[in-house]
Amino acid sequence: MAHSKNRATDGKITYPPGVKEISDKISKEEMVRRLKMVVKTFMDMDQDSEEEKELYLNLALHLASDFFLKHPDKDVRLLVACCLADIFRIYAPEAPYTSPDKLKDIFMFITRQLKGLEDTKSAQFNRYFYLLENIAWVKSYNICFELEDSNEIFTQLYRTLFQVINNGHNQKVHMHMVDLMSSIVCEGDSVSQELLDTVLVNLVPAHKNLNKQAYDLAKALLKRTAQAIEPYITNFFNQVLMLGKTSVSDLSEHVFDLILELYNIDSHLLLSVLPQLEFKLKSNDNDERLQVVKLLAKMFGAKDSELASQNKPLWQCYLGRFNDIHVPIRLECVKFASHCLMNHPDLAKDLTEYLKVRSHDPEEAIRHDVIVSIVTASKKDLSLVNDQLLNFVRERTLDKRWRVRKEAMMGLAQIYKKYALQAEAGKEASKQISWIKDKLLHIYYQNSIDDRLLVERIFAQYMVPHNLETTERMKCLYYLYATLDSNAVKALNEMWKCQNMLRHHVKDLLDLVKQPKSDSYNKAVFSKVMVITRNLPDPGKAQDFVKKLAQVLEEDEKIRKQLETLVSPTCSCKQAEVCVKDITKKLGSPKQPSNPFLEMVKFLLERIAPVHIDTESISALIKQVNKSIEGTADDDDEGVPTEQAIRAGLELLKVLSFTHPVSFHSAETFESLLGCLKMDDEKVAEAALQIFKNTGSKLEESFPHIKSILLPVLQQKAKKGPPRQAKYAIRCIHAMFSNRDTHFAQIFEPLHKSLDTENMEQLITPLTTLGHLAMLAPEQFAGPLKSLVANFIVKDLLMNDRIPGKKTTKLWVPDDEVSPETLAKIQGIKLMVRWLLGVKNNQSKSGNSTLRMLTAILSSDGDLTEQGKMGKPDMSRLRLAAGCAVLRLAQEPCYHEIITLEQYQLCALVINDECYQVRQAFAQKLHKGLCRLRLPLEYLAVFALCAKDPVKERRAHARQCLVKNINLRREYLKQHAAVSEKLISLLPEYVVPYAIHLLAHDPDYVKVQDIEQLKDIKEALWFILEILMAKNENNSHAFIRKMVENIKQTKDGQCPDDAKINEKLYTVCDVAMNIIISKSTTYSLESPKDPVLPARYFTQPDKNFSNTKNYLPPEMKSFFTPGKPKAANVLGAVNKPLSATGKLQTKLSRMETISNASSNSNPSSPGRSKGRLDASEVDHSENEDISMKSPSEAEKPSRGRKRGAASSQEDKVQETKPKRGRKKAANTSVDDTEEQWGEDSSMAEATMETEDEQNSPPKRGRRGRPPKSATKDETPSKGRRGRRKAAPSPEEENDEEQEVEEEEEEEDAGSENMEVKPKGRRGRKPRAEVVEASDSVEPTPQKRRGRPPKSQTAARRPGAAKPRAVVSQEEVSEEEMETSQQSEEEAEEELVQESSPKVRRKSGRRDRR
Repeated sequence: MAHSKNRATDGKITYPPGVKEISDKISKEEMVRRLKMVVKTFMDMDQDSEEEKELYLNLALHLASDFFLKHPDKDVRLLVACCLADIFRIYAPEAPYTSPDKLKDIFMFITRQLKGLEDTKSAQFNRYFYLLENIAWVKSYNICFELEDSNEIFTQLYRTLFQVINNGHNQKVHMHMVDLMSSIVCEGDSVSQELLDTVLVNLVPAHKNLNKQAYDLAKALLKRTAQAIEPYITNFFNQVLMLGKTSVSDLSEHVFDLILELYNIDSHLLLSVLPQLEFKLKSNDNDERLQVVKLLAKMFGAKDSELASQNKPLWQCYLGRFNDIHVPIRLECVKFASHCLMNHPDLAKDLTEYLKVRSHDPEEAIRHDVIVSIVTASKKDLSLVNDQLLNFVRERTLDKRWRVRKEAMMGLAQIYKKYALQAEAGKEASKQISWIKDKLLHIYYQNSIDDRLLVERIFAQYMVPHNLETTERMKCLYYLYATLDSNAVKALNEMWKCQNMLRHHVKDLLDLVKQPKSDSYNKAVFSKVMVITRNLPDPGKAQDFVKKLAQVLEEDEKIRKQLETLVSPTCSCKQAEVCVKDITKKLGSPKQPSNPFLEMVKFLLERIAPVHIDTESISALIKQVNKSIEGTADDDDEGVPTEQAIRAGLELLKVLSFTHPVSFHSAETFESLLGCLKMDDEKVAEAALQIFKNTGSKLEESFPHIKSILLPVLQQKAKKGPPRQAKYAIRCIHAMFSNRDTHFAQIFEPLHKSLDTENMEQLITPLTTLGHLAMLAPEQFAGPLKSLVANFIVKDLLMNDRIPGKKTTKLWVPDDEVSPETLAKIQGIKLMVRWLLGVKNNQSKSGNSTLRMLTAILSSDGDLTEQGKMGKPDMSRLRLAAGCAVLRLAQEPCYHEIITLEQYQLCALVINDECYQVRQAFAQKLHKGLCRLRLPLEYLAVFALCAKDPVKERRAHARQCLVKNINLRREYLKQHAAVSEKLISLLPEYVVPYAIHLLAHDPDYVKVQDIEQLKDIKEALWFILEILMAKNENNSHAFIRKMVENIKQTKDGQCPDDAKINEKLYTVCDVAMNIIISKSTTYSLESPKDPVLPARYFTQPDKNFSNTKNYLPPEMKSFFTPGKPKAANVLGAVNKPLSATGKLQTKLSRMETISNASSNSNPSSPGRSKGRLDASEVDHSENEDISMKSPSEAEKPSRGRKRGAASSQEDKVQETKPKRGRKKAANTSVDDTEEQWGEDSSMAEATMETEDEQNSPPKRGRRGRPPKSATKDETPSKGRRGRRKAAPSPEEENDEEQEVEEEEEEEDAGSENMEVKPKGRRGRKPRAEVVEASDSVEPTPQKRRGRPPKSQTAARRPGAAKPRAVVSQEEVSEEEMETSQQSEEEAEEELVQESSPKVRRKSGRRDRR
């Protein structure tokens, strides 16, 4: 042992046996050979070999000399490094090297050699791996902890390892590297920022993408050392985030990327960092907040993240950023929502409220992304989203921006196809989204052509995919139609009708282009081009493209023939697809990828191509109906009752028989329809009859065997079938058979002879049949019909009351409760009218007699005999029948001329009838006639009387009717410039003289100077003027002013010598003039043309007479507040989309997102509730049956409309603030009102009056005459205005029928779906009590607008002549109205509610029942 020590101290180097001296004097090859032997020796040594350790100590020192450490040959360096690594292993824990500098040199040398690990294909790789394995296993680098330069050594080692790691390395290399580095972190005293940066830099996305293996190495290292390294990571983020010391590290700019990566690696690494993010979320720096939001979105949204549950304060703070003032931040939050919904369904509840607010965001992009987020999650799994979230998408289908609407509609369509059509998630999911099909079709009510085209595309691609096989496609359509709500059915019918009309327009254009060119040709082509253009998006640009298409059709015969095939009635679905492809291919050009002309042609082809219906399809549909009839269909599986499926199938076939009649021409189809005629279900048989009528024009010659079976069935139906079937049977015979006169005679004679009033029930069908025969063949039966009307209908039927009616306080009962006698009388009235409409002349003065009869019915409140035998519901029915009969006659010019002004005024008063259902049905008929431009313009003035209606929804409906009719007429005048000679009958401004005249003769207008009555007049005038003056087109304000001025220079044409009537007329003119002056700034300009006043209504102006007197009492001045009239905010049609094409509304009146106009994004903000109609006026949802209102809803004021009397205290406060466009009335107290109504009222009445004071207008006497129960000295103690809320309005028939026939449909259906429906009452006692009270106290009818009063003074108490004690007021100032918009979803729902006869609405009533 001593000998060994001596050798160590004497400096002599001992080499292993067989190894000679290693010096610079030998060659490189020899040096390598000798070093390998040395390596082998050290490799075989272990730590217990004390003697050998001593023996080779000097060799160990020698190998660490600069000669070896700086040797130029890499093999030499590698072998030396391996030796040094073994030396550290053998001599551990004490290294043979004591100099700090030498140790640093050695470890830096070893680190450099580790770079050789990079080349895995190298012959020396195993030796490099041995080196790594050795130093990792021994933890050799831990020796450096004591060195001052340790950080430099470790940093260099880390950098080297991160640089050399690559995908060629196996798991062992990766493991040894992690072992080596983790020992330095875990066993060292500290981790420098530089060393930390060396690790973290590999997590930065840019580096991560460059070297994935380095990222994995850093990730593994951090996981291994999480506990040890966490304080240093926390310190780093503290310095950067909290103290803002970005200079501490080059990675400062990547802090958020690093936080995300570290969180994904091990959330414990950030335990102390996350609270700092909460602080950063509230930073004043927008960009910084945005970065934190982006970071947290990824952290919260990650699939397995539990951050939201672990750190709730941070989650809540993050949710607050949904309402951030900075748009990109809100956008980022919304984008995050879809990932969160998909990965963390449990957070959906938290997100819902915030997404609700954002779905009304002022920014279009944010509203769009809300839709995208919800739809994306829905398409992954419907269970991820709740109904509330889907409802946000539903609302956005009415957004004011097309991009948002389109995204919402397409999203719903994709969800529907996946879960309803393909049933990917079972029946429950299908049921959950069953509303989507209805909602998408409701959008067809919008005026925007873009919306309508998208609905058509969605229907063809998602709801009933056109690429399905025919049988499957028809089955899909069959069950879809059976489950749609009534509004959606109407929309779908309208869609087919519009497509069919456009198909005919294109066919007309094709016919035109074949004709020789001339001036008339050019005009005709231009006119047709304009019509087609209005059915395409962006009509301005489309016009040029359609012109170009017309030129192409002239020049290219092949395209013309393809298009002719496409619009041919016999075109099959497969042919249509081929034609569309060929035409687009021919018109397309590879050189021009974006071709606007081709896009327009595609839109046109998409609308006209029959992709769903052809002869094969109709045959398949008939078979599907037959399966249901036979009981072999899948009705139960589809969730549709068999009876409902059959009815819907027949209704579907009926609609298609209008649009695709040729497709029905097959024996199989007609035979199936014959089978339907024999079914017990009346609706099914009716539909089959209508289908025969629409499609049977060639049946007689093409299918004689069908004719021989059908004719006896039709004759039997006409004689003894139900009334509606009898009507259709007559029409079938008229449409299908050539010798119809013979068949008519065979029906007429026996029915005419067998009429007998003894059995009223069996009288209804014969009268119906005779009525239609009278209309279709008036000359054939001229003699018998005149006798029939005069003797049987008038004398025997109408002038006699055989069976006393039930005594009831109800004003309306369901159809099945109406007495047969009343139904027979109604059919008698219709027979008279149909006969006159068939004759179309008044040579025999039958028209005058009939009109006198009808007005007598109206004057007598429906009780023509005035014997008091009739029940009130029967009287209501007859008043309605008489009013509608006058309207029908007024549509025929020869009868319109003979209707006197008194008869016109009496008819107009029906719109103020005491019975709600009468008012409702009459308004529908009136609107229908006006929309067809069949009723003269003066009938539009009748809607002014609706300002008096106590029910909000009736006023709202009337206003929508006015808007639609006015827009329709303006659009018609634009499209038909040549009709200027008919201007007085079309220009909507000409309704003003009629309205003034009608109001001057209003029975409620008794005292010329009465303030309350004048305020009513003002309300009625403003009801019309507000809409007319919303646009000042062609200086129309001055034109209206000029008309009013001219009227003051004339006299009343009805009573020219009656001074009081003339004074009333001039007073009404002054009211109108004050409205115009207060609401217009351009009224004083020159009128564009001199108005022409209707000669029947006003005398010729007296040139020597200048009427400049002001007839208004001075106190009226305060009720005319200045301000601009609001644009009409009505979204669309009242009953269905306009048949006239083109946009009839301004952009302002289309779709609005209310919160977009408000700085407050909260959807419940007050601004959202303001609109033309608020949610309390009309149901807030399109299809829900909501009959009761909450008190809070009930108290919402109607914008721009009258409201019921509020409490005295409230109104006194409001009185001091007159609102724009309305006048304030002093409200009477309860006591005053009771005194006015009658001092001798019973206690029960007094209780009800007090209770109702805040909900209803006060009672008043009947219009036109005193109540029958009243005497000169008493006010009727029983009763009140009995206006009742109606249930659904009459079912309308399809527009494709001839107009006269359509009127007949409505007459027959006039009341069939109406019922008395109790509605919600505001501030009332419980329902049971009200019912009890109403049973015990007979309701007072509203003053019936029947005939002029027998005595103006009789039965009127002082003050009772006033129309009402409390005038309804407007709560919302016009200034508020201007700033608050109505949300598009509410407006659309108002539209859809009004457009649906079947949808029940909230009452909104202010009267008592």
